[in-house]
Amino acid sequence: MTSINTNSSAMAALQTLRSVNNNLSKTQDAVSSGLKVGQASDNAAYWAIATTMKSDNSALSAVSDALGMGSAKVDTAYTAVESSIDVVTEIKAKLVAATEDGVDKDKIQDEITQLQKQLTSISSSASFNGENWVSASVGDTMSVVSSFIRTAGGVSVSTSGYNADATDLLYTDAGTGILDGVGAVSGESITEMSISSTSTKGDIDQLITDTETALSAMTALGSKLGSLQTGIELQTDFVSKLSDSIDAGVGRLVDADMEEESSKLSALQTQQQLAIQSLSIANSSSSNILSLFR
Repeated sequence: MTSINTNSSAMAALQTLRSVNNNLSKTQDAVSSGLKVGQASDNAAYWAIATTMKSDNSALSAVSDALGMGSAKVDTAYTAVESSIDVVTEIKAKLVAATEDGVDKDKIQDEITQLQKQLTSISSSASFNGENWVSASVGDTMSVVSSFIRTAGGVSVSTSGYNADATDLLYTDAGTGILDGVGAVSGESITEMSISSTSTKGDIDQLITDTETALSAMTALGSKLGSLQTGIELQTDFVSKLSDSIDAGVGRLVDADMEEESSKLSALQTQQQLAIQSLSIANSSSSNILSLFR
């Protein structure tokens, strides 16, 4: 039976064409964007995971920046400690020279005074972004952001560093640092110690002993800062690799296989042409009825 009111063939062909066009549109979107999951409707589970991981990766990028900032702070502090060691070593040499008979101790003191001023200048200028890790208050926290952690219980940010005590600072507000603290033997700090023409060998020996103690403390501080710097470098490398791994993992979830999508696109374009041809043939069947009335 042929009806001019209902054309079942045309309706079937039209449904096929609509389906092909819908699939073709999705494939074209995947080809143009490079994503097989570009929105939640494509795959809700994968989209949610990818969105969360992309957000975490942005946080890791901020961590990487913070590590770079922290590395600069530690470098600045280490440079100050290293330079101070050189100056204190020079002060020690001057004191040793002052133990010789017939030496003008007052002139040696003039040299020591200049070196002491240099120590003060080094410590006060060892500041990065407003933070000074060698001249601060006892108990201050010296830390840098080191990682962003997501667990089943939520997210957290961890830091690396230490709480500074008197042996971690060259200068403190209370005058208890390595350089401004009172020596156990001579009773004078490195920045205040002095000699004169009346100083005895015993007096100078006490100053040398305290100087040696300060050098030992600064060496330990330099070692601590060096260990922290190594830790920051390792963490920076890890964060970089972790970020790459997350990118790769997200890519496996949402990125389109371009070879596959290319093949699908060619096939769907062919199906579209055939569906259009089929619809054309189905529509033409109604007009053929006119020949019956001639």
